[in-house]
Amino acid sequence: MSTPTRSPYLLRVGLVRNVRSGEHLTTFVVSGVATVLITRLILGLSGYPQIGGKGLHIAHVLPGGLLMLVAIVLLLAYVGPVVRPAAALIGGVGFGLFIDEVGKFVTSDNNYFYQPTAAIVYVVFVLIVLGSRFVTTRRPIDPREQLANVVDHAVEGVAGGLSRRRLAQASEQLREVSPQVAGRRETRALLAAVEPDEVELAAPVDAAWRALKRGFDRLSTHPLAPRVAVGVLALQALLAPAIAAGIRFDRGQLLTDFPVLGVVAGSVLSATFTVRGWLRLRVGDRARAVRLFELAVLVSLLVTQVFQFAGTQFAAVGGMLLDLVLLGLLGAERDRLRREAEPSVTAAATKLLPPLPDGPRFPEDPNDPV
Repeated sequence: MSTPTRSPYLLRVGLVRNVRSGEHLTTFVVSGVATVLITRLILGLSGYPQIGGKGLHIAHVLPGGLLMLVAIVLLLAYVGPVVRPAAALIGGVGFGLFIDEVGKFVTSDNNYFYQPTAAIVYVVFVLIVLGSRFVTTRRPIDPREQLANVVDHAVEGVAGGLSRRRLAQASEQLREVSPQVAGRRETRALLAAVEPDEVELAAPVDAAWRALKRGFDRLSTHPLAPRVAVGVLALQALLAPAIAAGIRFDRGQLLTDFPVLGVVAGSVLSATFTVRGWLRLRVGDRARAVRLFELAVLVSLLVTQVFQFAGTQFAAVGGMLLDLVLLGLLGAERDRLRREAEPSVTAAATKLLPPLPDGPRFPEDPNDPV
């Protein structure tokens, strides 16, 4: 079991990290990016109409602000983890409507079509992702934080009961907490005391995440998956500079065009990681190969696509979506390799299902010193 590594001061002041913050922030970012793209598409097809009249113009930044307000109210008004996926989705849509009009805020003539807008929007979302990864990965989750998340999960059970699925999730989290952590035994007793109740609030976001994870897991185990990933990475490294140069050819100064040079530099670096990953894959070092392929995709997302958006605006959406799919597949493969390297984790996972209705209410835990 891991030992406490989180700063005691941060825990004492209440800065306890949510173990699902990565999912929630990803939901926020995906819904925000999708909102920007859909908004631009609808406005382009409809001729960029204006809502209002007689000197009034209701910009879509206003409904965006209202949706962000709704998300904040949901988080402030309700306790427990149930409301967070919905708040992340609603808040992401609101933020997407807000950030889509950034061109109006940074130009003196309120220019919605300001060319660097796409790059600004993209960089903002990248910074959100990097910031969330820094908070969640710079230190391992403290066992006391893990236990606090179990207690948070049990909140809905105290008031309205827990379904079998919710109980299984709480049980899984609790098993990751060392028996020596203060409060673990009491938390287990709390979960055992809650009433069973199969009624759950509809959770389409959670269902979508589970379906997406299953899909990535299946695709990552396909025999052709490594070759396809290498081929896509190599093709992208070649096509990205060509697309950027082709779209900006009318400038006639491609050798000094900053966005094109940035795309070329990012593509070269991404291709370098791809070649190194392919070489590691050929000698059987699959874990290292997956890590190098992930670095290639991250370079593409954080370098190549930034300059691609700056040079071609929203024409770079295809490359971004492709990178995200590759990142999901590689993440699924990395998790699979980690599970294979830790057979004890897989063995423990089979014990996490809740009991049958005629059995004990809470799974027996051999690690609990009762």
